[in-house]
Amino acid sequence: MVSLTINGQSVEVEPEATILQAAEKLGIFIPTFCYDPELTLVGACRMCVVEVEKARALMASCCTPVMDGMVVHTESERVIAARKENLNLLIANHPLDCLTCEKTGACRLQDYCYQYGISESDYHGDKKDYELDDTNPFFIRNMNKCILCGLCVRTCHEINGAGAVEFMNRGFDSKVTAAFDDPLENSSCVFCGMCVDACPVGALTPKHGIGKGRPWELKRVKTVCPYCGTGCGLELYVKGNTVVGAKGDVTSPASRGQTCVKGRFGFDFLQSPERLKSPLIRKNGELVESSWDEALDLIAKKFKEVKGTELAGLASARVTNEENYLFQKLLRSLGSNNVDHCARL
Repeated sequence: MVSLTINGQSVEVEPEATILQAAEKLGIFIPTFCYDPELTLVGACRMCVVEVEKARALMASCCTPVMDGMVVHTESERVIAARKENLNLLIANHPLDCLTCEKTGACRLQDYCYQYGISESDYHGDKKDYELDDTNPFFIRNMNKCILCGLCVRTCHEINGAGAVEFMNRGFDSKVTAAFDDPLENSSCVFCGMCVDACPVGALTPKHGIGKGRPWELKRVKTVCPYCGTGCGLELYVKGNTVVGAKGDVTSPASRGQTCVKGRFGFDFLQSPERLKSPLIRKNGELVESSWDEALDLIAKKFKEVKGTELAGLASARVTNEENYLFQKLLRSLGSNNVDHCARL
């Protein structure tokens, strides 16, 4: 173990730990933009800089390994001045439409500007003026709000593996885009939405939840995605009795926060007026609503009336593997081997 001191507090951590991880162990908050524990460490945003005694320059805490006897200051005058200047530069080229921005309340840039008292930039000059990209059906890309942290790029390459977006150009003209600056729908993007979840600002906004609630108004409900038997974990954002958003559950052992396009964006059916909410039984040639008890009694009666070989079952890919196993076991116990599955289509 390596011993070091952070803000006067001693801590012991593994030799491969970073200053940021050591600070987190002590409960000391250090602001970050480009850091994600699931991704490679780049130290590009410079928001997490700290002062290490005897070091010449400020160090990026997210990728600086700890050393025995290291003495670290996370809120020294030098550190605070550097973070303020960083924020000053960022909002010089960032739309300040926080009143109507969907990310308000969950925007790290907004939070840090509030923390360090930055309300406007001292720098004036040209500003980026990219056209709003709402060509795909799932989310809006506003590259004027992008702070070039690179989280979406690394998530797309390292977790999803699609590699649909990358940095283009240099300096003031740098932007995150698909190859040849083509629309996302013409790239290898699979619209999993993980880039949207990774974005710390309002550059990527899901279309479904626009205008339907602020982050602090939404209740988070953990559930399992209904689209296949993998069992990916989801967090639903609920306002009132309506689901207005979804994202991957990072605590799920099945998916660790990853989603596919259906799990991330395909929940419109929940509020569909065509959705069946109770069993239907055909009476006098018409389907009418019934109770579950009545429907199950009818099914049990029909099972008794037919011979096993006349019975067939069609299973679903939208339930778990365990439920499909029980389904085929039920059919075989009733004397039928006629079991098929919709995924085979």
